[in-house]
Amino acid sequence: MGDQGEIRVRFPPSPTGYLHIGGARTAIYNWLYAQKTGGKLILRIEDTDAERSTQESIQGIVDGLRWLGITWEEGPYFQTAYAEEHREAAQRLLKSGHAYKCFCTQEELEHKREEAKRRKEDFHYDGTCRNLSSEEIAKLEAEGRPYVIRFKVPRGPGGVVFEDAVYGVIEKKYRDLEDFVIVRSNGLPLYILSNAVDDIRDRISHVIRGQDHLANTPKQVLIYEALGERLPQFAHMPLTLDPQKRKISKRAHGEVVAVQYYRQRGFLPWALVNFLVLLGWSTSDNREFFSRSELIDAFSLAGINRANSVFDIRKDDPKFFTDPKALSINAHYIRTMPLEELLPYVEAELKAAGLWDPAFAGDKRPWFASTVDLIRSRYHTTNDFADLGRAYFADDFPIDEKVLVKNILKHESLKDWLPLMAERLQSIGEFTAETVEQSIRGLAEELDIKAGILINGARAAVTGQAAGPGLFDVLAAVGKERVVQRLRAVPELFA
Repeated sequence: MGDQGEIRVRFPPSPTGYLHIGGARTAIYNWLYAQKTGGKLILRIEDTDAERSTQESIQGIVDGLRWLGITWEEGPYFQTAYAEEHREAAQRLLKSGHAYKCFCTQEELEHKREEAKRRKEDFHYDGTCRNLSSEEIAKLEAEGRPYVIRFKVPRGPGGVVFEDAVYGVIEKKYRDLEDFVIVRSNGLPLYILSNAVDDIRDRISHVIRGQDHLANTPKQVLIYEALGERLPQFAHMPLTLDPQKRKISKRAHGEVVAVQYYRQRGFLPWALVNFLVLLGWSTSDNREFFSRSELIDAFSLAGINRANSVFDIRKDDPKFFTDPKALSINAHYIRTMPLEELLPYVEAELKAAGLWDPAFAGDKRPWFASTVDLIRSRYHTTNDFADLGRAYFADDFPIDEKVLVKNILKHESLKDWLPLMAERLQSIGEFTAETVEQSIRGLAEELDIKAGILINGARAAVTGQAAGPGLFDVLAAVGKERVVQRLRAVPELFA
């Protein structure tokens, strides 16, 4: 199947909105297969829906793919540019007897559909116009009767048989296929024809797409055969469903299934690629984390699962707004990727939040890098650096209300103890984690209290958070001047 001499795959999105994560997963699988085999990925924009296709949507798809790191060797091609080629293919099918003009009206078809419904039968077009004579056709055309072009499915025993790389041998009996429309009455070819003709023109060797397209494949196989073309290798990926086992879609789930949603909420592009590829594909050892080269080396069509995957959408949860596994994978990369690769993402977040200081790229660069390295160990997204980490980069930061009450306000004496700590820390010469710890523990001994009361109170006052890296490292990173200032301001919290 297909031209095994050259592997050519394609990603053909419809530009009717943002890049959907289901579409992104399809693009990723095709890209990985092309990379693995030394083949080529063709980007083809199926823009035949003139009312819904917009330049903004096209740009959104291209930007989304580039952000994910998905590259293509050819395109983007636009399907509308080949409309005449699609019509010519329909005419070839008419001339060869593989298609015919159907003059049945919508009213007639609706009546037959209702009759089938009354008999509790599935409606299949009955082939009323299948065997019209040339004279009958000429007469109907002379009357100005509109017509569609239908593909003439073979009748009798047998059926369409093809091999799918995921689902194995598939057979669809001819009796279960109606004569399907390939050109509308307004002269516009349908997807079922245009898509096949485009794949033939682009010499696509492997069609890797969602399982929801499997129902179309027998019809497209018939088109390939009628046009005298060799079949590509088909590989249908399992669907991605929500927790209610519904197919994820733009209409049902909104922006939470858009690649842009994850980009805005602090996902690293490779982390999202790594997560999406695991929705329906796995290795024999069930690995979860891959570098780019490792994933390309490990990928194969044989690893695509038949069972549908579940995308655990939790968009109403303020923290885990999406699948926890996605967040877990993202957190893994934030915490383990080379620091120099992470810093540009943190810089972008701080700039977006108005927290960026040009000195962070200048004389404060070593401090910026070491601080990011210190605090990344508990973060899930790059947004966390501007939100949870705000106190490291700015003096106007919120203190979590529960943390304020539990770690400061319930200890009335901290109104005096924390300013006293400030004075002790002010007197330290070299402000390091070691000297800070020595000073704080010494003060706790003098006051005859547990050091934890001072430590928890200081963390809340200095960072606004209840958890984080070791406090002494935190205070050293924030710096003596800002730590002292924040501890001295603690009495204001009791007002």
